[in-house]
Amino acid sequence: MERSLVITLIGVDRPGLIEALAQAVVENGGNWLESRMARLAGHFAGVLRITAEAERVAAIERALAQLEGLGLRTVIEAAEEPAASRERPLTLELVGQDRPGIVRQISAVLAGFGINIETLTTDRSSAPQSGESIFRASMRLRVPDPVTTETLQRELERIAADLMVDVLLEPAEGAREFVSGA
Repeated sequence: MERSLVITLIGVDRPGLIEALAQAVVENGGNWLESRMARLAGHFAGVLRITAEAERVAAIERALAQLEGLGLRTVIEAAEEPAASRERPLTLELVGQDRPGIVRQISAVLAGFGINIETLTTDRSSAPQSGESIFRASMRLRVPDPVTTETLQRELERIAADLMVDVLLEPAEGAREFVSGA
């Protein structure tokens, strides 16, 4: 029987870490399915999902534990695909002047509606003319059916105005809805 594993990773970044990880997975019968990995403040951090036959899982766990010798710590969790739910995907893009609390305030609004953030990518850069710090966030959301796009848009408009950010909400249908607070 095939099992799904979610693996989180962190260590000081250096060349060869992904190759060592991939080698540990494939040499022990695993199949690399999806991942998100990045260099953050000199560290390599990531999450990875693999599948393997149940009898191969222990060998994969041992091989991943040996990556500690390269300075790469791992945490392995057995995972199951969740049952189909009545949620729709939306994307949320946010840009504005950087300040503490943006992610907390936006995520609090989303959590209040029971919205799951599937992916979150953030970045900070300098504005071309002023040199001010600009914060950007990109989220993939799973929105429960009872929450209407209009209701979510209204609440995002309110919070966008407070945060002085621009927010782009995009339903899976591809219709774009722009919410401005700046």
